[in-house]
Amino acid sequence: MSVAMEEDIKRWTAKRKSALVTEIIQGKTTISEASRSFDIPPSEIEDWLEDGKRGLENALRAKPMEIKEQYEKQLRELQEAYGEAMLELRARKKLVSLLGEEEK
Repeated sequence: MSVAMEEDIKRWTAKRKSALVTEIIQGKTTISEASRSFDIPPSEIEDWLEDGKRGLENALRAKPMEIKEQYEKQLRELQEAYGEAMLELRARKKLVSLLGEEEK
């Protein structure tokens, strides 16, 4: 690991996270190696990588979105997915109740 990563880390600041993500992207370390070295779940490091990719993509846009806009967009997408899942669940319950009544 780099010199910045060798110190005993008590708190993972954005600067430290970005340094680790950069090292993973550059191939200097892997998610599993970092997970073992810093006793962090691999899923958490993967989340940092995904956040970094989203941030990078946004930074390279012609008109970057503000952080608030990014979260609002993500919230809308999640609400839409939740709504679709609820509709499907209700339709399945209705189907089960209709099929159950026909058998009687």
